[in-house]
Amino acid sequence: MEKLAGRVAVITGGASGIGLGIAGAAAAAGMQLALLDVETGALDAARRALGKGVLGVRTDVTDPASLSAAAEQVLARFGRIDVVCNNAGVLVHGPLADSTTRDWEWLVSVNLLGVAHGIRIFVPHLRAHGEGGHIVNTASVVGLSGLAGLGIYSATKHAVVALSEVLREELAPEGIGVSVLCPGGVKTRIHESMRNRPELLGGPEAGARRPQTDAAVETGMDPRLVGDCVMRAIRANELYVLTHPEFRGAFAARADAILAAYDRAAKESGSR
Repeated sequence: MEKLAGRVAVITGGASGIGLGIAGAAAAAGMQLALLDVETGALDAARRALGKGVLGVRTDVTDPASLSAAAEQVLARFGRIDVVCNNAGVLVHGPLADSTTRDWEWLVSVNLLGVAHGIRIFVPHLRAHGEGGHIVNTASVVGLSGLAGLGIYSATKHAVVALSEVLREELAPEGIGVSVLCPGGVKTRIHESMRNRPELLGGPEAGARRPQTDAAVETGMDPRLVGDCVMRAIRANELYVLTHPEFRGAFAARADAILAAYDRAAKESGSR
């Protein structure tokens, strides 16, 4: 999608952090914006910051009915949808052996099913106008190589990378591109995401924050720079959107270990 001006972008988790950074970059590219977020106050602030014409819709990505209702509001305002950024995400810290069922249910419901619901609900609208479009799914650098203490988060983000790779192949014949965003530390409030944890899944007081993660986000990349990377990827139809090259070594070590295992398998199969 080389031409973005006048196109309509829908961004979940769009009222703060990376979502707001993407929104700012999209606005600078001349796009019309629909921000979907669970926090009403943040939506109001984002709309004021971005200017007139931005649609803000209070939306819970874990609820398909909420996303469907938001899609209808976007269509009623703009008449079409061209770009969808499935960006909403939450975080839990701690060793996997100490995790709870509710920790898993919360992260899977937002980080993975939130993306899946966004795909199912919005792809038909991208298909409807027959002019192609683009989907951006936010994963993480730990979706490419896991990190101790972030096991559930890493698992959900690995899943987002995998489904994005498959979705790209499935939608390419229809002229719909797919990118997966895998950032490192970005200056957001994801380390405070417990504030939105439902009571049924443990509530805001469940779990402890992790100083290392706090520092990574508090000194992290400007979300607007991440947004600029996303706009470039949409224009060029790039699959992987990477922002922190310092994590290349961790991924290379993982890839080398996998290739070595394949080499061992080849030798073993040849000796049978």
